Amino acid sequence: MEVYLGTGRRKNAIARVRLTPGDGKVVVNGKDLLDYFRRETLKMDIEQPFEVTETLGKFDLTASVIGGGLSGQAGAVRLGIARALMVYSEDFRPVLRRGGFVTRDPREKERRKYGLAKARKRYQFSKR
Repeated sequence: MEVYLGTGRRKNAIARVRLTPGDGKVVVNGKDLLDYFRRETLKMDIEQPFEVTETLGKFDLTASVIGGGLSGQAGAVRLGIARALMVYSEDFRPVLRRGGFVTRDPREKERRKYGLAKARKRYQFSKR
């Protein structure tokens, strides 16, 4: 049985994705897709690489995700799926590139600076 692996990262989330030929069953951290990612928009986000490559329902997906929040984890899984699909067939690369699924989103949380409340938020100024 063929197994296609892909690693995806977004914000502080890291996803290890395994694709195996199957009937479209999706398991994330031992739970069903909608049980883990409760929002329908995150489910749609994750399925986009399959829709673009017309492989929806052809692979069983098993993902192991750590770190970050739900949105970052969904983005990490999406990148992992895209990378695993490129391992399956290099012909998918241009299609996934055009959809923007190959590029890792480089945006990270800005570090907190001393003397400020958060990265840029200041404490209230008091003249007296």
